[in-house]
Amino acid sequence: MLNALHPIAVPAAILIATALAMLAGPALPPSLIGLRTLGPFLLLIPALGLAAFFNRGRAFIALASLLAGYTGHSIVSDGGGFAARAVFTSLAILVPLNILAALVFQERGVRQHHNYRWIMLGVAQLLLVAWVAYAGRSSLSGTAWQDIFNHWLLRSPPTPLPARLLFGAAFATAVYRAWMDRSAINIGIAGALMAFFIACEWSESVRVFSAFFSAAGAILLVSLLQESHRLAFNDELTGLPGRRALEERMRALGPVFVMAMVDVDHFKKFNDTHGHNIGDQVLKVVAARLAEVGGDGTAYRYGGEEFCVLFPGKNLDHALPHLERLRQRVESYAMAVRSSERPRSVEEGKKHRGGQPTQQMLSVTVSMGVAERGAGGETPTLVLKAADEALYRAKQAGRNRVSR
Repeated sequence: MLNALHPIAVPAAILIATALAMLAGPALPPSLIGLRTLGPFLLLIPALGLAAFFNRGRAFIALASLLAGYTGHSIVSDGGGFAARAVFTSLAILVPLNILAALVFQERGVRQHHNYRWIMLGVAQLLLVAWVAYAGRSSLSGTAWQDIFNHWLLRSPPTPLPARLLFGAAFATAVYRAWMDRSAINIGIAGALMAFFIACEWSESVRVFSAFFSAAGAILLVSLLQESHRLAFNDELTGLPGRRALEERMRALGPVFVMAMVDVDHFKKFNDTHGHNIGDQVLKVVAARLAEVGGDGTAYRYGGEEFCVLFPGKNLDHALPHLERLRQRVESYAMAVRSSERPRSVEEGKKHRGGQPTQQMLSVTVSMGVAERGAGGETPTLVLKAADEALYRAKQAGRNRVSR
């Protein structure tokens, strides 16, 4: 349960803190009143730059939409009248619409081929909103837009019905994306959408409107930092912490710990025989088993087909049974691999039923070398080297075993 709730902790904390600040927080003194309207800019602009630097297209589109919407609202809100209402209605509809479109399409980054289409769409939206807001002031704009925006479907505030429907669709899509890939950015987009919706519902309060736009910027800014940390410290293929995360952990180890090096047996043969796709599947299978290690152990992807299991604060007698159990679980797992001769179409497959099997069952084994810090007070690097030497002995002895 804690692991499931951990990704949403930061967005939830920012939303709760913002709500509490609005309910119980003191008003800003006159000398700082400008921060109320400048706050969203101070968060949205750096976050937009970070999204561009990290080449995160979805976050960039979400932030650009929020920034453009808040800027337009800030320009016309003081004047009131139809222009203010038209800009608010437009941003309430266009922001979730843009985010929904970004979520539906595959993430391709900011600097992508044909990204001028997004730029053209953004410019077109800005011109459209300006045209609508200027209705009644010139013959070019006319008065038709005033009649359209007076329709009950588009009346605001609070948020008009089409905007609520678009928000619901965008939020559901963001949650689905976050559930599928556990991406901090998609979780952040869901949180930012929630903050944006609250801001729109309370748009008549400048204080609340600005605060929750700031919250949206803060959520996306933190999510971008979380995602960059994940990419730096987690292995993309297996989902395990990577070598950099292991090196960071080694610096903080106490006087008692055990380290085990794990190597997939005959991995090169798997790659040469079945291809790199099957090799990747093998690594994922082994990583999934290692991730379930008990005894307060943590598995890391060390590199290639090598993994490391760390038991901080534990001795060798404690770690060995857990490592042996891991070895057995990997050995007993059977992986189904599609035959290269299997028909690709359903019709062809029906014709060949009853003949040769269309898939092959593969099993894999691992060799492990384990070492603990001795009375000599060896450094973690030396213990890791000792575990690697023990791994070599396990392979020399016939593989599929744990050596110390």
